[in-house]
Amino acid sequence: MQALTDTYLETRASENLDIGAILKDQRLGRFALLSSFGAESVVMIHLVTSLARETPILFLDTGQHFPETLAYVEHLKSSLGPNLHIIKPNPDLTLSEDPEKTLKKSNPNQCCMLRKSLPLGDALQGYDTWFTGRKCFHGGLRSFMPMIERDRQHLKINPLARWSKRRVEAYFYEHDLPQHPLERFGYASIGCEPCTVPIETGQDLREGRWADMPSKLECGIHLGPDATLIREA
Repeated sequence: MQALTDTYLETRASENLDIGAILKDQRLGRFALLSSFGAESVVMIHLVTSLARETPILFLDTGQHFPETLAYVEHLKSSLGPNLHIIKPNPDLTLSEDPEKTLKKSNPNQCCMLRKSLPLGDALQGYDTWFTGRKCFHGGLRSFMPMIERDRQHLKINPLARWSKRRVEAYFYEHDLPQHPLERFGYASIGCEPCTVPIETGQDLREGRWADMPSKLECGIHLGPDATLIREA
């Protein structure tokens, strides 16, 4: 995979990554796109499906999403026709570890592990490479992420990492893409309902995620390639 990284990795200042070429590269092996179906997600979904129609689109249905997000999934499923794969947490494990559905407050990292990291880890077993729609302008831990990185045994590619907010907005306009219905209410980064709030003017885009937990910046599925999450007993 190192040769693939050398071929496509750009300088930090560049916004260019030839997605069309990379999707055709046999060295990717079997690949999929992970999408949250949140704000801006449709850009990556549209981009990938227009270039490689049968690309599997993985959606982590945590059981905690806004009804608006689930309606948005159905709308994009009808309008864009993605090859959608809905990934859900193990119901027996969820019931045993979070019977009262209070884990999101008592141990949010464990809640994310249970509902996102573990199901995603299982879902990615059949793939060699996965794509994300993450962008550096979202700030926080994403500010300096590379466009191509190692994620344990997988290759992870972030084609939009260097895109600016203006470029994302231009893509929406150019292709007349529908926005997530919660964006008009001030939601800028949309995850699970219990852990997502609207942001105020001047706040960073991801400050609405885990707003009452200043130390929590990510759910855990996008930690660095050498990071590990140890599941608590």
